Amino acid sequence: MNTENLTKEEILRKIQELRYKVNYHNYLYYVKDTPEISDREFDILFRELKELEEQNPEFIIPDSPTQRIGSSASEKFEQVEHKYPLYSLDNANNSEELTDWYNRIRKTFPEPHKVEFVCELKIDGLAVTLSYENGRFTKGATRGDGKIGEDISTNLKTINSIPLTLFTPYDRNIPLHVEARGEIFMPISSFEKLNEKRREKGEPEFANPRNAGSGSVRQLDSKITRERDLDIFVYGGVFEDHITPFTHWQTIELLQKLGFKTNPHIKLCENINEVTEYCNKWDEERFELNYATDGVVIKVNDLNQQEELGYTSRSPRWAIAYKFPPERALTEIKYIEASVGRTGAVTPIAHLEPVKLAGTIVKRASLHNADEIKRLDIRIKDKVWVKKAAEIIPKVIAVDLKKRNPEAEPFKYPEKCPECGTLLERKEDEVAFHCPNFLGCPAQVRGRIEYWVSRDAMNIDWVGESMVKKMTEKGLIKDSSDLYSLTIDDILSLDRMAEKSASNIINAIQESKNRPFNRLINALGIKYVGKETADLLSRHFYSIDELKNAEFEALSSIDGIGDKVADSIVKFFKNPYILDMLKKLKDSGVKLHGEKPKITEDQPLSNKVFVLSGILKTMTRDQASDIIKKSGAKVSSSVSKKTDYLVVGENPGSKFDKAVKLNVKILKEDEFLNLTSV
Repeated sequence: MNTENLTKEEILRKIQELRYKVNYHNYLYYVKDTPEISDREFDILFRELKELEEQNPEFIIPDSPTQRIGSSASEKFEQVEHKYPLYSLDNANNSEELTDWYNRIRKTFPEPHKVEFVCELKIDGLAVTLSYENGRFTKGATRGDGKIGEDISTNLKTINSIPLTLFTPYDRNIPLHVEARGEIFMPISSFEKLNEKRREKGEPEFANPRNAGSGSVRQLDSKITRERDLDIFVYGGVFEDHITPFTHWQTIELLQKLGFKTNPHIKLCENINEVTEYCNKWDEERFELNYATDGVVIKVNDLNQQEELGYTSRSPRWAIAYKFPPERALTEIKYIEASVGRTGAVTPIAHLEPVKLAGTIVKRASLHNADEIKRLDIRIKDKVWVKKAAEIIPKVIAVDLKKRNPEAEPFKYPEKCPECGTLLERKEDEVAFHCPNFLGCPAQVRGRIEYWVSRDAMNIDWVGESMVKKMTEKGLIKDSSDLYSLTIDDILSLDRMAEKSASNIINAIQESKNRPFNRLINALGIKYVGKETADLLSRHFYSIDELKNAEFEALSSIDGIGDKVADSIVKFFKNPYILDMLKKLKDSGVKLHGEKPKITEDQPLSNKVFVLSGILKTMTRDQASDIIKKSGAKVSSSVSKKTDYLVVGENPGSKFDKAVKLNVKILKEDEFLNLTSV
């Protein structure tokens, strides 16, 4: 990046912006499993940050993403500190970058030194470490940030390809301590069967095998994990005794002898030409496999050479990940459908000739809005190129104009709602057309109920998209509150419904009455209020009545709640339909409040504002938030002039930078506990 015309202050601002983006996308990918950008796009961001810091070393800080191994662990499971760090790998996105890496290796080991390489398919799954003592499985954990992961031992034991007891190699004893590294994945055939079952139950489908596998191995109920047909390929190990191998290839051979499953397509290459041939071969043949792979991992074979090459702050110099180019496919738009969402937004959806893309069959792709259709000049019967954004969401990226059908027709955006016939509206500050028929549009009614029962909202099992459609078409429910007045007889009146299934549905609905308050706020579907904003609101308001009666000024003054969101919340609770629905929810026994801490004005931390950042050693974020609230203080999601304290754990991120700049008091974990008298 050219920074010749930038001041130091502008460079620092750019570095801070890039740090935020890299941390954000790391978080989405590794913690939330919901990436928004592709690996290639992420690599571009990371490289830009790395180059700027190298050009301006005075701005490098210890917690920059370039100075650490990865991202933070989820707080669902007990955290585990890895005995041996699990480093991430630098990427090569083309043959030139792969050659550059090889040339760096050759600077350390010039001719006539022999340098061999081991090539392995890079499995698109969840990295784990498996610990064994005296031949017995003792613990399994996710990679996490490379230093701290999640203890998922119980779930890993349900995977048949993970040995619980190691074999004794015929030529040696079992090592006293073995730590194997591998990648958990879901076979594509198992992924397709799982989605078929979810469709039959009316449950939302998984986007791809990686999300399905990662979500399955991190279930709190290990019975669910056992049912998901997961698998593993082990690709490395550490042995704490005299039998340590001399090469990576010998390591793989030893792991095989001990009973671990390794990838059958691993290859020992004598030179870089063989490495390149291997990469090219699998770029073409990867789609014939029954699992997803997005590249090739190349490692220097000799372990002594690995040791001499060493590590950077975040990755080994002796290994690199060659990334396959993002897959795209050419197909035809059969027709374009205008789809109405729960907020009334009308989104054009392209229905495609089915095409295989990144391991799954793609039949539909969002065209987003009228402006996007105009920009790409998309027409019905056009030949279009489709790719998966972040390897997940199908997206039309271009029209092949050379293959345009003479009969291709421009898409006429509807003037009326395709569901209810109401004239559509388009506000000046928005790109989407909206149906204003909030109460009478069937698509909006279904959408709001589907959102209410979804995983991040009230999480009602057995009630998915198809079940909601049956209920609304039968006239059993008109809004989410009607769910709680349903009876088993009501459910049995639906087509193909057995008594056992009806009982499961009623029980699931009743169990949802006591969901946490943040889930309830999210379930309401307030415009611009998603899961994170709902969490924030639940820290400032402890009942629906408090939130309903909050004025614009009180809402907009909360860090993280802007004027647009505050205005939307105020308007939402002025809607008579919403007020009536809330009354019905209350009458049905749905919990409409959170747990309000007992606060007295004489508490020393009364009304102080705390922000949490980084990984805490002795507690989760939720536990720390509870301590803060019980002390009479408030929790905010972002640092501002109103912040009194920033509590930092490991890898605190950009919040630390901002706190220093604003002279906010920074507390380490032990200082925080002393202050709150815990």
